[in-house]
Amino acid sequence: MLIVGLGNPGSTYASTRHNVGFMVIDELCRRHSVQNISKSSFEGELFKMGSHFLLKPTTYMNLSGRSILAVKNFYKVDEVIVIHDDLDLPFGALRFKKGGGHGGHNGLKSADGAIGADYVRVRMGIGKPEHKSQVADYVLHAFNPEEGKKLPIWIQNAADAVEMLLIKNVEEVASKCSIKG
Repeated sequence: MLIVGLGNPGSTYASTRHNVGFMVIDELCRRHSVQNISKSSFEGELFKMGSHFLLKPTTYMNLSGRSILAVKNFYKVDEVIVIHDDLDLPFGALRFKKGGGHGGHNGLKSADGAIGADYVRVRMGIGKPEHKSQVADYVLHAFNPEEGKKLPIWIQNAADAVEMLLIKNVEEVASKCSIKG
């Protein structure tokens, strides 16, 4: 299985709302003995965790699909999980689904264009700004102090759910691990 955390590379974006996918991959790497197997052709940081792969695309959000497709094709992986931020859910929410639309999320749009939409999504609610015109700025800024206090537990819960997805179906995980936020 290929587990992808969406985000943007570099320290500028490391603690932003858009990078929760990267944060979950970092937590999974911390928990498990992983081997870094990155290759420049993958355009991402790639780790092997047992028989599974963990990927943080370094293409920036809008081109994530290129990295996902490169790894998927090279290792002939059939199943993909994508962990991403979701403006349509309140901060702290955790939801799961297989397939669906991209909802305007450029990382999902890129993934859908590269591999189709039939993959498991771990949707991490980040809330939304007051005005639609503030979305780009909102997702590229750090969590506020109150959210920051809750962030470590939320990331751990998401990592727990991803580990469960390796052995259970998405419906079972959704029934046990969903958080309203």
